[in-house]
Amino acid sequence: MDTVQILKKSMLFSGLSEEHLSDVAAISSRRSFGRGETLFSEGDTANGFYLLASGGMKLCKISPDGREKVLHFVHPGETFAEAAFFGDGRYPAEARGIEKGETLFFPREGFMGLLERDPQFALNLIVSLSLLLRRFARQIEELSFAEVPNRLAAYLCELIERKSTSFQGKTYLELEMKKGELASRLGTVSETLSRSLRKFREEGVMEVEGNKVIVYDLNRLKELAKGQKRPETPGAHQQ
Repeated sequence: MDTVQILKKSMLFSGLSEEHLSDVAAISSRRSFGRGETLFSEGDTANGFYLLASGGMKLCKISPDGREKVLHFVHPGETFAEAAFFGDGRYPAEARGIEKGETLFFPREGFMGLLERDPQFALNLIVSLSLLLRRFARQIEELSFAEVPNRLAAYLCELIERKSTSFQGKTYLELEMKKGELASRLGTVSETLSRSLRKFREEGVMEVEGNKVIVYDLNRLKELAKGQKRPETPGAHQQ
């Protein structure tokens, strides 16, 4: 896929004319990475930002004792490290590949030149960043108020929309990360995640085999994602 086609799939560059897309493509460069490879580390000088063209990437913090806290999983078409680009000039987290892929890199000097020359491009950037900010605000709200089973259901529903297959009333998908990473993504610990998965299996909603997920009751999973509880059976609490 050529660079312009990759740019068209990104929210940040959506709505740009072919001429503007060509200008952005001209200043960008492709960078490949492998699974487990670090693209940049926390504190490195932010001399540009990235768009994930293929593969998978995670943004994480590493504590002094070596523990990892995943902040965000980047999917193809998403940009990342913009905050550092426009902020204090340092990357606030580490970017590490979770599966091999490729990024587009936009250098600070070239990108700022586009913004200065084209007010419409700058306006489009502001709108796109506002949408991204809303998305992160929703994620923070989910982590603050939703219970772990609801967060898990919401994540799985999002994953189903992006890549899944259905056959004979069942939905099949693969987890994009290890269970420990998923627990971190959901703002919980592995033991709590395991209890939620066990509860889903016992209720006949879904089950997990390794990194493969089989959803038996998609409607129920969607209800859980919205925080809806199962209706109580009349008289269930009557003695």
